[in-house]
Amino acid sequence: MRKGVMRPGHVQIRVLDMDEAVKHYVDLIGLIEMDRDDKGRVYLKGWTEVDKYSVILIEADEPGMDFMGFKCVDEATLDSLAADVRKLGIDVKEIPAGDLPNCGRRMQFVAPTGHVFELYATKEQTGKWGISDVNPEAWPRDLKGMKATRFDHCLLYGDDLDGNLELFDVLGFGLAEQVLDPEGNRAALFLTTSMKEHDVAFIKHEEKNKFHHASFYLDTWEEVLRAADLITMTDTPLDIGPTRHGLTHGQTIYFFDPSGNRSEVFCGGSYYFPDHKTITWKAEDLGKAIFYHTRELNERFLTALT
Repeated sequence: MRKGVMRPGHVQIRVLDMDEAVKHYVDLIGLIEMDRDDKGRVYLKGWTEVDKYSVILIEADEPGMDFMGFKCVDEATLDSLAADVRKLGIDVKEIPAGDLPNCGRRMQFVAPTGHVFELYATKEQTGKWGISDVNPEAWPRDLKGMKATRFDHCLLYGDDLDGNLELFDVLGFGLAEQVLDPEGNRAALFLTTSMKEHDVAFIKHEEKNKFHHASFYLDTWEEVLRAADLITMTDTPLDIGPTRHGLTHGQTIYFFDPSGNRSEVFCGGSYYFPDHKTITWKAEDLGKAIFYHTRELNERFLTALT
């Protein structure tokens, strides 16, 4: 049942060196720098995104994710969803408009896995970058690097997946795919508020609040292969790929920013409607679920977290 969360809106990522981070996210991945503020934060977006920004970089002493935000359809829905979250016994803090530039008030809370999420309804819209809203061309001709189209999702590691499932059900997300261990316990959740196979995902982990990756969408498998070439050309640390997932069926490559945060670019993937049955993978087949071609887990994929 949908309750008014439209899509992933933004993610704030901690980086150790802003200049090196900008090279990674702008020059390599191809995001567009839209703004900087007096706190040193840098605001980026993919060229197809209509809101002013979707990625916030902030310099810090350790890498990781500060928070992930989801955009709601309107301010009334924002209040209604905040009330629903409070009914779960989760504290919700209202952050006033302007705390993030060009963004309205935000309702922020900590999920059972320890990750910070927020909801908001208002952000300045600057339109797709480099093309008009009237008779638009196919794409801008001066894009950089991998030419990522949008911020797509995050994968996060934490302990209380059942608690997160209850929370995101209240927010109107559907459970598109899951991984179950032999006892029937959930080892992974892939949750969606759209037609995409996942807008946020969680993998069971004994520590709370661990960041696995932020993902950016490309249009074709050929562009994923080109991204692999750029990773090699720039001596960027590679995690794994190009390859295909069994989970979600996306075609993917993983690599690291200079601070150790993992990035993904991918294309394809399955689609989801609310009447679809949840797809289940067995934990003993997790290698095939994550890396469909090799059917073997990359140990770094499971343990390199920020």
